[in-house]
Amino acid sequence: MTRLYVAGPMTGLPESNYPAFRAAAEELTLLGYDVEDPSTNENPTPDDYHGWLRAGLAQLIRCDGVALLNGWEKSGGARLEVNVAATLGMRVAPLGSWTGALVGIAPEVTP
Repeated sequence: MTRLYVAGPMTGLPESNYPAFRAAAEELTLLGYDVEDPSTNENPTPDDYHGWLRAGLAQLIRCDGVALLNGWEKSGGARLEVNVAATLGMRVAPLGSWTGALVGIAPEVTP
């Protein structure tokens, strides 16, 4: 089973964009993917961004690919996750490429 990490913006968005992360994770799970959703993490270092980032990166390195939420390119954390994933040879693509919602759009993302 393919394990996917959901990456996207959180900081400064309403509810930290958790509803978008959780909807993506649910959709991907229904399609048969094993999903790592960083919005479900608990921060080991409360009020410190670095704890969130460490927890997400620990999830990411166990995955086969990354599903990108809209606006990911505006997030420093998501850009780092994309770079790490690409360096590790993972497929990195918009959420719609994994779900089949995008047609005729190049699925891969180059960091």
